[in-house]
Amino acid sequence: MTVWFVILVPLVVMLFALFMERVENRLRHVSVRGEDVEEFLEQARPDEVKALYGHGIGRALELFRLRRLAGKARGRNRGPRG
Repeated sequence: MTVWFVILVPLVVMLFALFMERVENRLRHVSVRGEDVEEFLEQARPDEVKALYGHGIGRALELFRLRRLAGKARGRNRGPRG
């Protein structure tokens, strides 16, 4: 009985550590910067706030960034007037 305990406990701890490493890696790539959240809260439109409520901050920030990129692209296409 003690032999199984000595063999099983390290294996369980090792498997748990490997599992937590995978979880940590996913969280590291999904993290959101505080500056992005602050800017979102200051300038968000109603559809982006609905996305925040329904799908989470990741989807809401995605919509927010797409809108900003579209606005910048339109500004570049107009060019200087004179």
